[in-house]
Amino acid sequence: MIYPIIAYGDPILRKVTRPVEQGEADIKAIAENMFETMYNASGVGLAAPQVGLDIRIFVVDGSPMAGDDEEEGDDDEPLEHPELVGFKKVFINPQILEESGEPWAFEEGCLSIPGLRADVLRPAEVKIRYQDTDFNTYEEVFTGIAARIIQHEYDHLEGKLFVDYLPALKKQMIKKRLTNISKGIVDADYKMKFHLRK
Repeated sequence: MIYPIIAYGDPILRKVTRPVEQGEADIKAIAENMFETMYNASGVGLAAPQVGLDIRIFVVDGSPMAGDDEEEGDDDEPLEHPELVGFKKVFINPQILEESGEPWAFEEGCLSIPGLRADVLRPAEVKIRYQDTDFNTYEEVFTGIAARIIQHEYDHLEGKLFVDYLPALKKQMIKKRLTNISKGIVDADYKMKFHLRK
């Protein structure tokens, strides 16, 4: 099932989400629906608040960003982001334990804020504890783009968006575009739900 993606401006995107209790919902079905929704919108990560759920879960699949394997004859080309090969996961009740490494800039976007991208500084490495859909607990370290995708989606569970990291001047410059997104004045090639649409 494909959920509509909640657009910028909806209060749920600013809420701190609550932990998921085992057995309270069909988490496997929710995760599958979130993956389907994410793929439909050509995303690499999707958090529960973006589909109107205030629970601590996000899904990621960074493999489309691992490297361009569509080109014929490029078999010998090294992958641009080898850490993203097979990087498909569900994170339930995640908790970032540590962020480390030199902060670096990379252009980010968000399915809830279509058409807007900007460089965001984030630490290079993240240590995270989380559960899978069977509620087994893991503790892992991720680096590079994988760490960034996790940090971006984790922020959603804390009510934070990538635009919050932008300098004041940049925020001022995009203010009208953000307002337009919340009103539904935006082009998106996937189904969205707009908080302020009349």
